[in-house]
Amino acid sequence: MNFNYSLPVNLMFGKGKSKLVGEVCKDYGRKALVVTGGNSTKKSGLLCRVTESLEKSGVGAVVFDKVTQNPLTTTVYEGVELAKKESCDIILGVGGGSIMDAAKSIAFCMNNEGDISDYIFGLKQGKKAMTIILIPTTCGTGSEGNQIAVLTNPETKDKKALYTMNILPSVSIIDPDVMKTMPKHILSSVGFDAFTHSLEAYTSKKANPLTDAQALLAIKLIAKNLPLLMDDYNNDDAWEAVSLAATLGGMVIGVAGVSAAHGMEHPASGLKNIVHGRGIAALTPIIVERLAPALPEKFAEVSKILGGKDEKDCADSIRGFLKAIDLEVKLGDLGITQDDVEWMTDNCMKISIGNLNNAPKVFDRAEVAEIYSKAI
Repeated sequence: MNFNYSLPVNLMFGKGKSKLVGEVCKDYGRKALVVTGGNSTKKSGLLCRVTESLEKSGVGAVVFDKVTQNPLTTTVYEGVELAKKESCDIILGVGGGSIMDAAKSIAFCMNNEGDISDYIFGLKQGKKAMTIILIPTTCGTGSEGNQIAVLTNPETKDKKALYTMNILPSVSIIDPDVMKTMPKHILSSVGFDAFTHSLEAYTSKKANPLTDAQALLAIKLIAKNLPLLMDDYNNDDAWEAVSLAATLGGMVIGVAGVSAAHGMEHPASGLKNIVHGRGIAALTPIIVERLAPALPEKFAEVSKILGGKDEKDCADSIRGFLKAIDLEVKLGDLGITQDDVEWMTDNCMKISIGNLNNAPKVFDRAEVAEIYSKAI
């Protein structure tokens, strides 16, 4: 048994905690670049509440609202330009995983010059990012609890993670109340993404006893509570459970990593800008069918949590769970065609080889192509 587990992030969890954002930020700086999307936080009123809290605490606020799903490296550079122009000393991400990843990346580029892709591919080593504070509004990526930021290069279509302890947030405020404005189709997608984070970390080669315990708890919380939320948005206990599970999922992939499903999904969403959680849903059952025999005890445990018997029916148990959360989908439904398989396979072997190698069974190029074809 030999492992490291470092997570120097202040996780502030609880209903209503987002109201404290101004008090939190004033301890770290005088002016915040508030990174968000163009729609949901404005419609829900959260963005207004956040900026008011900042102003009340004497912290200036500049809003950068150009982040979209599958955030682009070019968008990050736009955010950096605005933050420098406005002399911001805090980067505050308010939104889902794309927002938080963009916020981390902006903070990193504030203190690290040049092409961020050079840091993503390990050609350069960076230094600590500007102060990062996050408020997740979706219970999915768990970006609030790790050192990962996934970006897409619009020129190459490479979707790959910046992975460095230099982008750990100083504080993450996890408030289940701010997540209740998600539409159900978003909830199911991000919730399943959170589920697969823990599933992949639990069955990865880099798993350790601490990540196993956290991942299993997260899997159990999502398996029980995500279907409950699909039926009743007023279930506060279920919101707390799924929110906690998403953060746990982010924490465990920061240590144990993701594996084949995420490694294979990134080329698909990099190419066609599909919703990440839906791409994961299309790929995961097919991948689990092939991985389960390589790690039977752990996949059997996951299957039992979902109502199955053993590793042999784990993939079908996951399919049943996807049906329960209204997320039965194929890559073909997302615009992926057989003509895309060769490019996605090549891209997967280029950008995701580390993820593939972290799985209990390593897929070669031919098997990656076969899985893509079957998922369409």
